[in-house]
Amino acid sequence: MRMRPLSILLLTLATTGLSLPQADARPGGGYSVGSRGSHTYAAPPPTRTAPSYARPMDRSMAPRAPSNYGQTAPYAGGMQRPYGSYPQRHPFMTGFAGGLLGAGLFGMLSGHGFLGGMDGITSLFGFLIQVAIIGGIIVWLLRRFGGAASRGPSVMSRSGGTPFSGNGNNNVVITPDDYRAFQRLLLDIQAAWSAQNMRALSAMATPEMVSYFNEQLSDYASRSARNITSDVQFIQGDLSEAWREGNLTYATVAMRYSLIDVTTDAMGNVIDGSSTERQTVTELWTFVRADGRGNWVLSAIQQAG
Repeated sequence: MRMRPLSILLLTLATTGLSLPQADARPGGGYSVGSRGSHTYAAPPPTRTAPSYARPMDRSMAPRAPSNYGQTAPYAGGMQRPYGSYPQRHPFMTGFAGGLLGAGLFGMLSGHGFLGGMDGITSLFGFLIQVAIIGGIIVWLLRRFGGAASRGPSVMSRSGGTPFSGNGNNNVVITPDDYRAFQRLLLDIQAAWSAQNMRALSAMATPEMVSYFNEQLSDYASRSARNITSDVQFIQGDLSEAWREGNLTYATVAMRYSLIDVTTDAMGNVIDGSSTERQTVTELWTFVRADGRGNWVLSAIQQAG
């Protein structure tokens, strides 16, 4: 019986003791998971720490919005750009101006003048005057409604600096205390993960992120394995964007850190990773908190490209 190339490859891997590559074992599993509110499916702006792009969400409980806002589209350089960053048509402007233009041109072409009210102007000069009037009205409508239509949720982007940089704008200000909270959460979540302390994780992350962590840890337990991240050292971070939605404030920060990441069996033997070689990771973590109350909690992890 003749074997197919894929079967030969799998047999070779099995007989030579090699294994297929696995996802990273740290919290999040090396995937992009979680929710960023209305920005979930939009790419975070690049920063000095993560200058290229962020991988789109592999898993999220956030529904995709029926409108274009919050979705992404590729543009030059392979980056992803939110549709919401382009000017949007205002529904009032589109309907009114379109109807006005259609009625005016129809009136002129049918010999009734602009909106049927300029029957006496039949010369070419009169025709040009009517076109100028329509053009002026449309320009006014564009200036009046176009700017308001193109504005989305307030967003700011700032990059550069070590260990954390980024400031804020008139609507959202990220303070040095906030950056210290982000760095502390990075370290504390890794520690709670290694201790398999779901109670501690529940206090530092959204229920969605906790469900992903629980799923990962349960998978390890079913294989009598355990993942341990240790000696986590924060290297650099900066702000990608911060914005408000209702009474919630979101902040997405790029963070580079190094750590020891190993997976052991029930006897403590290392079965994946290295207990001596450090890994350097760059991820974008999104934090959320209710204005005026509560602490920052983790709501999403995205892998930097």
